[in-house]
Amino acid sequence: MAVQVQGSVLGNTNILLCLSKAPSPPFPMLIPLRLHKAKRCCFVAAHSTSSTKAEPLSSNHRESGRPLVNFPPDIWGDRFLTLSFDISELDRCSTQVEVLKETVKDMLMASTTDPLQNILLINCLCRLGVSHHFEIEIEQQLTHCFDTLSQLIHNSDNNLHDIAIMFQVFRSHGYNISSDIFNKFKDGDGEFKVSDTKGMISLYEASQFRINGELILDEACTFTTSQLKSMVSQTSTHYAQYIENALYCPYQRGVPRLEARQYICFYEKDDDEARNETLLKFAKHDFNRIQMMLQQELSNLCSEWKEENMESRLPYARNRIVECFFSAIAIYFEPCYARACNIYAKLLSTLVLIDDTYDAYNTYEELQYFTDAIQRFDIDAIDDLPTNYLKLVYETILNIHNQVKDKVEKEGRSYAVSYTINEFKKLAEACFVERRWVHRSYVPTFDEYMDTAMASSAGLVSVCQALIGMEEADETAYQWLINTDNKLHKAVNKIARLYDDITTNEDEEKRGLVCGTSCYMKQYSVTRQEAVEAYREMIEVAWKDMNEGCLKPMPVSNKIAVRALNVARLVLVLYKKDDGFTRPELSLKDAIAKLLIHPIPLCD
Repeated sequence: MAVQVQGSVLGNTNILLCLSKAPSPPFPMLIPLRLHKAKRCCFVAAHSTSSTKAEPLSSNHRESGRPLVNFPPDIWGDRFLTLSFDISELDRCSTQVEVLKETVKDMLMASTTDPLQNILLINCLCRLGVSHHFEIEIEQQLTHCFDTLSQLIHNSDNNLHDIAIMFQVFRSHGYNISSDIFNKFKDGDGEFKVSDTKGMISLYEASQFRINGELILDEACTFTTSQLKSMVSQTSTHYAQYIENALYCPYQRGVPRLEARQYICFYEKDDDEARNETLLKFAKHDFNRIQMMLQQELSNLCSEWKEENMESRLPYARNRIVECFFSAIAIYFEPCYARACNIYAKLLSTLVLIDDTYDAYNTYEELQYFTDAIQRFDIDAIDDLPTNYLKLVYETILNIHNQVKDKVEKEGRSYAVSYTINEFKKLAEACFVERRWVHRSYVPTFDEYMDTAMASSAGLVSVCQALIGMEEADETAYQWLINTDNKLHKAVNKIARLYDDITTNEDEEKRGLVCGTSCYMKQYSVTRQEAVEAYREMIEVAWKDMNEGCLKPMPVSNKIAVRALNVARLVLVLYKKDDGFTRPELSLKDAIAKLLIHPIPLCD
C-alpha cells in the first residue's frame, strides 16, 4: 500500500522496540532550535534564544483528532542525579576483580584437560556474568573441542544434566550441536527418563535453544514445563524459586545482567559441593564494580537530560531516560561498551519520542508534514513543519543522529548511522500508515496489519542503533542485519510486535487505535483469548527463528548476533507482565533497582 504525503510516496513499510504508550495534556511554549547553533549536549541544539516564538496551545489543540493520553510521570526524579559515589569502594572492587580474574583464568586453562569439566566451568562463568573477561579463551576452547566433544557426548555415559549443559553452552555460542543427543534419555515408549531436579531443569533450559523442526526439543519443553510446575511445591524453597524464575523467563530469553544477578544469589545458597567460593567472590565483586560504573554513566546522562528540560518542553511524550539506559545495558553491560551504551540510550529516546509523536498528540494532517520531513532527514525540511513543537521534535531527532555520526565518522563508520537512519525512516512510514488507518476508520486484515506493524515495532531499527557504538560492527554486519532473508531480521520485529500487542492492545483499542489482536479476531472469527493464544504460538516460532539466526555459519561474529537476541530479550522483560516502559512502577522498577541501585552484599 502506498500513501501519498506532500509530494512523497510512502511505500510498503518494513520495521520500535514496541515502546507502547498510553498520551498527555497540551503543553506550554515549545521553541524550535537550529542545528547550526552548537551546544554541548546532543539532545537539542539551543535554548529559547531562537528567533521563532512559540504560542501557548489553545483549548482547540485538545480537539482536531488528537489522540491525547495522560502518561504516568517519571518515577525516578533526581534519584540518579544525587547518587553518592564511593570511589574508594570502586577501587577496592576493581582491585579484587583483577586479582581474582587471574586465579579464575588459571582455573579455566587448567580445566581444558577434561573437556566435560571445561564446558561446565564455562557454563558457570556465563551464568555468573563474568564470561566477558575470558571471551577469547572461551571461544578458542569451544572451537578446539567442538568436534571431539560432540562424539564424546554421543558415546559417553554422561548424565542428562551434564549433556544438557553442554548443549546449552555450544548453542549459546553459535555452535549447531545436534539435538539428537537427547534421544538416549528416552525409554522404549518414547518418554523422557528424568530422575532428578537438576536434570529436569537443565533439559528445560536446553529446550529453549530449539529451532524449527527439532521435535525432540519441542517434546522436551512440553514435558519439562509440566513436570517443573508440579515440582515447585515438592522441592526445597531454594530450588522452588529457581524453578519459578526459569518457568517465568528461561535463561536463553532473559536479559543477561538480570540473569547474572539472579544466578549469583542462587549459586551462593546452593549447598551443592560443586559451588566454588572463588567464582562466587569474583562474580559478586565484578557485578558491584560494573554497577558503580553504570551508576556514574547514568548520572551523567540524567544530568544532560535534566539540563535540556525535555520533560517540560515535550510533555506529551514519556520521560523515560532511566528506562532507556536500562534498555541499553540489557544490550551490553560490559565496560568496553560504555560508549555504545550511551549512544544507544540517546538514540532509543528518539524512538520513544517518535512513537509518542505519532500516537500521543499530533493530528493526522500534521503528521503528513512530519513524515515527509523524516523521509528527507534534513534540517532544511524544518521550515515546512506546521507547528513549533514538531520543529522541536524534528530538530532533536536530527541533532542526536548528527552528533552520534560525528563520533563514529572519525573511525570511518558513518555508514552505521546511514543504515540506521534508513530504518528509522521506515519506522516513520509505518507509524504514519497506522495513523492513516485510524483517520479513515479502516480495520485491516491481520496479514495487512502485520506487514506494517512489523516495521512499527522498531525491533530492527533498535538493533541498528545498538550496533553503532560497536567498533566490531562493520558494514558487512549492517548488510547482514537488513537482509530480509536473515531469520534474525524478521524474528526481532515479530517478537517485539507480538509481545507488545498482547500487553497493550486492550488499552489501545479503548483509545481508538488499530490493534493487532482485534485484526486477528476479525480475520479468523475468534475470541480475544483465542487470538492471544495464537499470538503466543507465533512468538514461539519467532524465538526458534531467533535461535537459528544465531547459529554458525554466519557472516558476522556471535557477539554481533547476540545484540539482536538481546533486543528480543529486552522486549520480553518490558512486556511480559505489563507495559513496563509506559508504567515502569508496576514491575520494571524492581529490575532497574537490581541492576542500578542495590549492590550485592559482600561477606568480606
